[in-house]
Amino acid sequence: MKSKIHQYQKLNRHTMSKNLIIIALLVITGITQAQTNFEKGMNKAFELWQADKTDEAENMFERIAKAESEEWLPNYYIAQINSLKSWSEKDETVLKAQLDKAQEHIDLAMTKSEDNVELIVMQAQVLTNWVAFDGMTYGMKYGAKITELYTKAIEVSPTNPRAVFCKADWSMGSAKYFGQDTAPYCKEIEASIELFDTFKPESDFHPNWGKERAKQVSESCKE
Repeated sequence: MKSKIHQYQKLNRHTMSKNLIIIALLVITGITQAQTNFEKGMNKAFELWQADKTDEAENMFERIAKAESEEWLPNYYIAQINSLKSWSEKDETVLKAQLDKAQEHIDLAMTKSEDNVELIVMQAQVLTNWVAFDGMTYGMKYGAKITELYTKAIEVSPTNPRAVFCKADWSMGSAKYFGQDTAPYCKEIEASIELFDTFKPESDFHPNWGKERAKQVSESCKE
């Protein structure tokens, strides 16, 4: 009798062990699948964006953001797309809709990733869009806040090339507006290019823009 109980317990432990292994494998497979879906979605969104299908790319990022509620990157790129759209927008109603949407997704992303240098820079970019649209109206409203954001971005990550470049670019624009010397900011932009040369994003999906623009601004310093 004891022998049969022992055999049953041994068999039961073996069965439980197998079941636990199966469950663990299913969990790992599910996580891997979720990561794969995220990566596939992000790759597709970038492909659409690179093909100048901006609206389709934005829609893809929105679907990813809904499916991957803990990921800040889809929200970041929705904000960036709307920020970029607004640079050439002349209709204030359209511009407001774009920048309101950008702000909404920055706010969402910041709830997922606090003190994120890339999000701080993007927040400053969105406010700069307002200033670029109407400097007389929005310069006084947002100018000091933009400077504050870039200062914070550099405090969070002193070697982030976008933080260094964008702060210098913003300061240079302000200096030109007030008729001040821009030479110090040209040096900062040169320094940002060196940071771009050594910068390594955390993944293929993390922000990695700005180097070409920094080079253009640097060339304009030599004119």
